[in-house]
Amino acid sequence: MSVSRTISIATPDDMHGLGLRLGRTVRAGDLLVLTGPLGAGKTTLTRGIGEGLGVRGPVASPTFVIARTHPSLVDGPPLVHVDAYRVGSAMELDDLDIDYARSVVVAEWGEGLLDGVASSWLDVRIARPTGAGTGTDVDDAADGDDLTDEPVEERTVVITAHGPRWNRADLAGL
Repeated sequence: MSVSRTISIATPDDMHGLGLRLGRTVRAGDLLVLTGPLGAGKTTLTRGIGEGLGVRGPVASPTFVIARTHPSLVDGPPLVHVDAYRVGSAMELDDLDIDYARSVVVAEWGEGLLDGVASSWLDVRIARPTGAGTGTDVDDAADGDDLTDEPVEERTVVITAHGPRWNRADLAGL
């Protein structure tokens, strides 16, 4: 059974805030698969998750290392932040030797690569307006890069919980 929640995100601070709430909800063994276009806010969301978990930062995109582990500063689970964009298969992802059972794993671009890894997971899809590109990129805005003076574009985040770990109450608090 799956349960979904749709959340409108107006600013980078709101995306970070959603991450904080997720970080306070997740526990060791949880897997979050983030899907969305470039600049949607996946890394901003993950920064918030890391802060909510109380891990050592800064949480940055692991594009060039594929996976980065952030140990806990508060005796909680570490955050493993995966950028699966350059990973070609589930076997390549398995070669990273990630400890899914004792970590919170956030996989950007992981759709379709994590089948069979967990019996429960959160599918987090971030949609942003496409077209002229008049708004500030959420990830760049969170990095402090002032790319434009125009307003930030609203995002829509759909979180779908799969498996026995998640229920409606878990998503209601987000």
